[in-house]
Amino acid sequence: MGTYTKEHKWSGFIFGIGLAGFIDEIVFHQFLQWHHFYDQMTKEIGLLSDGVLNSMCGFFIIFGLFLLADARRKYQTDWLFWIGRTLMGMGSFQVYDGIINHKVLRMHQIRYVDNVLTYDIVWIITGLAMIIIGFLMSRKRELMK
Repeated sequence: MGTYTKEHKWSGFIFGIGLAGFIDEIVFHQFLQWHHFYDQMTKEIGLLSDGVLNSMCGFFIIFGLFLLADARRKYQTDWLFWIGRTLMGMGSFQVYDGIINHKVLRMHQIRYVDNVLTYDIVWIITGLAMIIIGFLMSRKRELMK
């Protein structure tokens, strides 16, 4: 693994975590209103927890972009590799959210319906698919060196 990989891999991964959180927040928390980040108390606490999640995701996106800007000053950027790392970050967020937040900590469910297991399976499989696709994109770049 060369310097290029080390300098760029974390920027894409961290950016991906933030991007997945933003997409989750906007689509599932705001537009569809299926849940809040923390649903175990009042609606006001749920909205507050959404704001905290949104702030953290913004931090991850900005931090990932700062790392990318620093890496780009030093090395040429292979966007296929970077997007692969971004997908890995997005998938990691989704798998973590599906397993830890939904099942272990029970902070919220994807949607409050009778057959939530279907939603969980789709959520986690989608996250795993993003990780695998991102890994293959990143791996292709490393093998071409």
